[in-house]
Amino acid sequence: MKKILVVGGAGYIGSHMVKMLLRQGHHVVTLDNLSTGHRDAVLGGEFIEGDIADRELLDELFNQHRFDGVMHFASFIQVGESVREPAMYYRNNVANTITLLDEMVKANIGHFIFSSTAAIFGEPVGIPIDEQHPRQPINPYGRSKWMIEQVLEDFQRAYGLRSVSLRYFNAAGADPEGELGERHEPETHLIPLVLQAASGRRPDITVFGRDYDTPDGTCIRDYIHIVDLCQAHLLALKYLWDGAPSAQFNLGNGEGFSVQQVIDTARKVTGRNITVVDGPRRDGDPARLVADSHQARQVLGWQPEYASLDTIIEHAWQWEQKSLS
Repeated sequence: MKKILVVGGAGYIGSHMVKMLLRQGHHVVTLDNLSTGHRDAVLGGEFIEGDIADRELLDELFNQHRFDGVMHFASFIQVGESVREPAMYYRNNVANTITLLDEMVKANIGHFIFSSTAAIFGEPVGIPIDEQHPRQPINPYGRSKWMIEQVLEDFQRAYGLRSVSLRYFNAAGADPEGELGERHEPETHLIPLVLQAASGRRPDITVFGRDYDTPDGTCIRDYIHIVDLCQAHLLALKYLWDGAPSAQFNLGNGEGFSVQQVIDTARKVTGRNITVVDGPRRDGDPARLVADSHQARQVLGWQPEYASLDTIIEHAWQWEQKSLS
């Protein structure tokens, strides 16, 4: 049994991670300021309401607990918001993360798992996107994540802090047991938006552009089930515990699904009519974003269990129906 600090553990990905770690028998401490997370999403372990910007709190926490690893899920994640409010993103995603890393080094905690993003790559120059793809982020959100990846390289060289950065493509789905799911406010992810249109929580779903160079003209994205995503984090921690060097891995299914495919699958899974409104293209939306995850499979031994779009949507629909009750 290991002792793990999960920062941002009351959010969508963090809460699923906490549940998985507890199931594995680990001692989990969750630190979350509840600015976007939900206290009732933390299903066990110790919970502390607080912020990684608070050096005194971190100092006290690291004096009280001897952590075997820290997982960081406490970043702001909305691309559009990052363009409107870059200071907020650089303050939280960069400055506050450096504060956390500083305190870890001071406490001699040497293992760090970082939630990065495919947004560090910017406009794709080739598909699928592997780890060697150029890093040219086109918005403050992507730049904030790329900055921390570079900071982590410097912290390893200077202080010996080893880390794994996991570059998510599109996290999706929900806990198969129905205990957890997406609760973003506002919601910006396609699958929950489509399912809210199916359940009647919203009147329709907008398709932004039907003239892309794809088989059906709508954008293609790589959706990865939340449980598979968390499994990769667990494997990354074990990788560091085994003494391996710092690394970066792209996480996706390696297979893309179009916006229209998501809508069609949601209609099939839910048996509901979903009203679709066609809108213009959005600035900065590439036609295809698909991951090459061979490195995670080979090095970490990661194998997605829930790769089917039907399964991803079935689990998300189960959560949407529970949210209505």
